[in-house]
Amino acid sequence: MTKGTALVTGASTGIGATYADRLARRGHDLILVARSADKLEALAQRLRAETGVAVEILPADLSDAAGLATVEQRLRDDAAVTLLVNNAGIAGEGQIATADPALLTTMINLNVTAVTRLTAAVAPGFAAQGNGTIVNITSVTALMPEAFTSVYPATKAFVLAFSEAIAAELGPRGVRVQAVLPGITRTAIWEKESLEHIPAEMIMEVDEMVDAALAGLDLGEAVTIPALPDIAGWDAFVAARTALRPGLSLAHAAPRYR
Repeated sequence: MTKGTALVTGASTGIGATYADRLARRGHDLILVARSADKLEALAQRLRAETGVAVEILPADLSDAAGLATVEQRLRDDAAVTLLVNNAGIAGEGQIATADPALLTTMINLNVTAVTRLTAAVAPGFAAQGNGTIVNITSVTALMPEAFTSVYPATKAFVLAFSEAIAAELGPRGVRVQAVLPGITRTAIWEKESLEHIPAEMIMEVDEMVDAALAGLDLGEAVTIPALPDIAGWDAFVAARTALRPGLSLAHAAPRYR
């Protein structure tokens, strides 16, 4: 990867903090974004001491319009940024019949709106330079919405489709786009009690997940599913989806509807 500055959202803990650690050790300067200034500063001090890279913290709540606008402006203005990691997100809305509408709005703002607008903020500069990388953290639940809650998988399905679309749009202009689909990963997004009821063989440690995602980036993958044993499974899924295209938009309804 071309070195430069990496901006990582949701960087105070878990996947985001691990990305910050790994990217610093690869030689990237960092801009760390999350709500907790204290946690960001503690991580920044450690990474400065251990790696010698420049680390700036940018405290912001990306579910809030003002916080999102602050980070958008930084991405538009800072030509040193060569890598954006859209990691910030929340889950845990529960059943739709009893979900808190305010939580649903916050989830969509963070998981969908922030990813879209931060990408839109950085894309013009990347495209103009013919260089840059966008990493969007989505989820395997995007591929199996019936197996989880309703809104979280829908937001992650958006991120996957969005990533594939912008890869097609920006790839010819020299911009790399990677969607990362973790399975269950041991982070704060999962309550400890919830993990206790999940088979251990289904839970990946965050270090291994991020290292696999970065290996996928190095391999040039547009979609990385760290736990998937054989990438041929994903290729077959995409091929089956592509095979539907000729019949998806026709002048007349299918015979079964007539």
